[in-house]
Amino acid sequence: MKNINDPSEETKNRWENDPNNWIWGMFYYNPKDKRSYFPKRIKEFGWHANYANPIFIVIIAFLALIILLFIKYAK
Repeated sequence: MKNINDPSEETKNRWENDPNNWIWGMFYYNPKDKRSYFPKRIKEFGWHANYANPIFIVIIAFLALIILLFIKYAK
């Protein structure tokens, strides 16, 4: 079910195409966009991540913790 406050597809496309929302042309950073991940233009190439989304930051921190624990205890 689509929320009435969700931005339209046109708005999402405008955000994705705005060079001001890309750091070094590689990292998508848009606090207005609530999506953590969204498909790349060519869907077969994978997904982009929104580095401004707090959920994404928590996911990355959790993955880093798992990797560090694995390195520490995998002796």
